[in-house]
Amino acid sequence: MQNKYCLSCGMPIQGGAADTSGKYCQYCTDDNGNLKLREEVKAGITQWLQSITPEDTNADYEKRAEYYLKSMPAWAE
Repeated sequence: MQNKYCLSCGMPIQGGAADTSGKYCQYCTDDNGNLKLREEVKAGITQWLQSITPEDTNADYEKRAEYYLKSMPAWAE
């Protein structure tokens, strides 16, 4: 069985995720299974980045999140 990953953030998709298309994880979809707005997803990734490297006081987490989103199929420009 092939692993499935969120096309918005790269998170592994677990069975029972809100998105019925199977493209997006529970963190990137709203209660109806629709992809959240880019800014909402970016805010979540920014928070996650801060949580894994809180000692990095010089980091621009928002900028890192933006670069990360550009690499994801849902947000590629």
